[in-house]
Amino acid sequence: MREIDLGAHTIKSHGARVARTHMHDWIILLLLAVIEGVLFAIHPFYRFVGEDMMTDLKYPLKDNTVPIWAVPIYAVLLPIVVFLLIYFRRRCVYDLHHGILGLLYAVLITGVITDAIKVATGRPRPDFFWRCFPDGVGNFTGPWGDVVCHGLKSDIKEGHKSFPSGHTSWSFAGLGFLSFYLSGKIKVFDRRGHVAKVCLVLLPLLVASLVAVSRVSDYWHHWQDVFAGGLIGLVVASICYLQFFPPPYNDDGWGPYAYFKAREESNANSNMGHSMNPLHVDIRETHVANQQTTRPNGNNAYMYEDSPPSSTLDGMESGRR
Repeated sequence: MREIDLGAHTIKSHGARVARTHMHDWIILLLLAVIEGVLFAIHPFYRFVGEDMMTDLKYPLKDNTVPIWAVPIYAVLLPIVVFLLIYFRRRCVYDLHHGILGLLYAVLITGVITDAIKVATGRPRPDFFWRCFPDGVGNFTGPWGDVVCHGLKSDIKEGHKSFPSGHTSWSFAGLGFLSFYLSGKIKVFDRRGHVAKVCLVLLPLLVASLVAVSRVSDYWHHWQDVFAGGLIGLVVASICYLQFFPPPYNDDGWGPYAYFKAREESNANSNMGHSMNPLHVDIRETHVANQQTTRPNGNNAYMYEDSPPSSTLDGMESGRR
């Protein structure tokens, strides 16, 4: 398949068909969004924190370098903008639809996995001491010497959500998906050695890595939290991408599976209708018929339009002699 074939499938011509085919996928997507909201709202497991454990949990309480509201912008909206720009250039509704659907699946599945582990683990953040004791006066009179926090309930709740890093997992899910997408579109693995292509597809991963580093620098996460979050996001992004697109190193990696399937079905239907047409005349048959057309020569004898082989002529001459 050539990329120029993408011009045949637009939102106007095939959008309704694609939407009907994947209606159940969008319903499941909404269900994932609801589950993510529930996991974000419920209280995490309050793990035992003794006085001797506070040594590694007394880092300063700082604001986020990357605020939480910015994560959906660069991890979701930015890739969608890229998908739209490519759609306006190639006019392939399959590519646009599956790009957006795959991206949303990647970030929501990652969010559900991340928050489920957060809630179940309840690991304290590096700044947990100041969340628990804003005045700096510790209280460890709980059962077995557990902490008795007197800080804001919202801060304490958030302080038990260290593992894994949500910023990092979402960043690698959304920007990782974008990196895979760009790899296929610009054919980074075409074996021509263009370094500019490699730099372009690694740029989203660099941004995700910088976000991950900021989580450690802000003392909101331990390095293990960031590592696990990045791994979850990148693995889920690759799985969701391969659900809709061939691997980027594949010769057909520039388009979604649905596009090639639609092209095959369209070609099959076209060939079937063409062969069943009673007025259809095969070009090859017409060419053969033209070759057999005769014309008179100067001696009122008839010759083939295209002269027969010399061996045939010799046989005719020998018979006449």
